[in-house]
Amino acid sequence: MSRPDDPGAGGSGSRVDGRAADQLRPVTIETGVQEYAEGSALVSFGKTRVLCAASVDPVVPRWRQGAGSGWVSAEYAMLPRATNERTPRESSRGRVGGRTHEIQRLIGRSLRAAVDLRDLGELTVQVDCDVLQADGGTRTAAITGAWVALSLALDAVAARGLRPARPRLDPLAAVSVGIVDGEPLLDLCYAEDSRADVDMNVVMAGDGRFVELQGTAEHDPFSREQADALLDLAERGCRELFAIQAAAGRAG
Repeated sequence: MSRPDDPGAGGSGSRVDGRAADQLRPVTIETGVQEYAEGSALVSFGKTRVLCAASVDPVVPRWRQGAGSGWVSAEYAMLPRATNERTPRESSRGRVGGRTHEIQRLIGRSLRAAVDLRDLGELTVQVDCDVLQADGGTRTAAITGAWVALSLALDAVAARGLRPARPRLDPLAAVSVGIVDGEPLLDLCYAEDSRADVDMNVVMAGDGRFVELQGTAEHDPFSREQADALLDLAERGCRELFAIQAAAGRAG
């Protein structure tokens, strides 16, 4: 499912890629891209592309056994040539880096906020997010795509009779926002993110509540008014993403 590359309702269109300030990059979500995964999605935000695969395991971690509820966790990795220079695989270094740990914990927390773990029963869904190409916003693209993969995996849980009904999953999406040259912008590409005065990642539930906010001033502090403007942009972007996710799920 794709989003038309329309001009948006606001902004001057003076961004590096010609978008308006409140305009997402072209977003596509292709489902069923991995035959053996219970749910899979290839999500693209402009040039950023992330492959998300959800796998169902009929057990839960030992520390959750007997509790009557399930678990959802995530792993995140960036392929060696996802960027303009090759980055060695973290497995070859013998350890997972701090940034990777932080991002995969963010993805897992976000997904668990959307799914009813008691409805899931004593099942585990592991979602793997692999960045094929990075041009900014990889963690927010990963969350958005991971939700679609998880949704399809929950369809499979019900279809295979692993649960009496499909476990409840609420809408969830994520997007980046930032202030560049004094202007609040939605969905930053790398060229914008690398020189942003403020950058923020926003994870939002379908009812408008926020699951997580990660905001940083690179130089001068930002005001409450600027934060509100960024959150307004993020809400607009997430609501567009909800519609794209829903259409992708129906197509899958």
